[in-house]
Amino acid sequence: MEFPPEGYMPAESALPNVEIYKPIPPEEEERPELVDFTCPNCNATTAYSIAAGGLECSNCGYYEPPEHTAVGKQAEEFEFKVEVIERAAHGWGEKRTDLTCSSCQAVTTLPHGSLTHTCPFCGSSAVVQTEAKQDALRPRFLIPFSVEEAELYPKVEAWLGSSWMLPGKLQNAAKMGLFNRIYLPFWTFDSRASAAWRAEVGYVETERYFDDGEWKTRTVTKWRWETGSVQRTFDDYLITGTTHVTQAILETIRDFDMSKLVPYEPKYLAGINAQAYEIALEQAWEAGRTAMREATRKACEQDALAGEADKVRNMTVTLDFSGESWRYVLLPVYLATYNYNDETYQIVVNGQTATIGGTRPVDWAKVIAVSAVLFVPAFLLGVIGLLLPPLLCVAGLAFMAAIAGVVALLSTAWSIIDPAREKKNMLEGMNVNDVFKQL
Repeated sequence: MEFPPEGYMPAESALPNVEIYKPIPPEEEERPELVDFTCPNCNATTAYSIAAGGLECSNCGYYEPPEHTAVGKQAEEFEFKVEVIERAAHGWGEKRTDLTCSSCQAVTTLPHGSLTHTCPFCGSSAVVQTEAKQDALRPRFLIPFSVEEAELYPKVEAWLGSSWMLPGKLQNAAKMGLFNRIYLPFWTFDSRASAAWRAEVGYVETERYFDDGEWKTRTVTKWRWETGSVQRTFDDYLITGTTHVTQAILETIRDFDMSKLVPYEPKYLAGINAQAYEIALEQAWEAGRTAMREATRKACEQDALAGEADKVRNMTVTLDFSGESWRYVLLPVYLATYNYNDETYQIVVNGQTATIGGTRPVDWAKVIAVSAVLFVPAFLLGVIGLLLPPLLCVAGLAFMAAIAGVVALLSTAWSIIDPAREKKNMLEGMNVNDVFKQL
């Protein structure tokens, strides 16, 4: 038997020539330093004030400014190294409460002592409160809220009435729902993409040819293989860290001014909800790299079409990433949910710029009525064209135009219901001949 046994260590012995061993004591977990938000004047609870830009006590008027100013693009970035992640701080830096929703499984962190009992993501009251864990990576930077809640309601009311396809009573929903201030997790990525492409490039030309005893002209495409290279730099490419607001919806409100980033301080979260990342760094980077790869592919296609080229096909891209770095940041968002015809819809507002995104219902009765207005006359023209052959061509064109109009209406309606649909259609339209080889 080897000494000391596994899990034991030498201990002081009172007897000569006698070795004593004792169990190795368990390592004490390093507990993160926590701060609270008690007013030093009156012991009331302080909270972050958007108007004042710092901690403020609503009881006695005490004000405490943040310790740091905006660092923006100078905010430190981190390499993809295990030791970098291991050295990073963990936890929120303050005592908080986790609110777990039984309906959508979202976990929201609340200020300690909060009486909130509603999930900000789906509006369900089937929630459980527990003490927040302090084991996730701590955000390094955030953008403070700069839009007051009172500013949102007229903007959201206008957004809910911005299309004739929406139900007429939908604007009342803006008055029924309450907005939740919440910091959502995001990953930002920087990278340099170096791509070499090879493709068949087509040049459309007009040529003359002799047929049936006369000269005629026709348009032909002449293809030839060409190569080229593209360099792209990605700076602060945002990937969401939450799974409870879709990337497609967040794309509509991603006009954050990253120059307003400030170092993370717990006081910015005083009185405000937040969410820890649900999408880990590795998964977020894979999503970011996929998006960067697609953007680089499009840049290669544009490079191939530069000059007099008209078409491109059979493109192959060899792509290499370098200078990769990341940040974990919190960005300010207002969330609201509302019910319409027993369905729950989500409104998301940028807490810095007031840009609005979300999901809305469609009044299908209106869409069908307008479709009928377009389709019925075209159908009647088609019948007339069958009866009067000289009008057949005109009737056919009118029928095809009506079909195209109906398809456009339905596509627009679906994009209102599902903002991710447009992005999905773009991905489905990708050239299947495009091949990526990642070095």
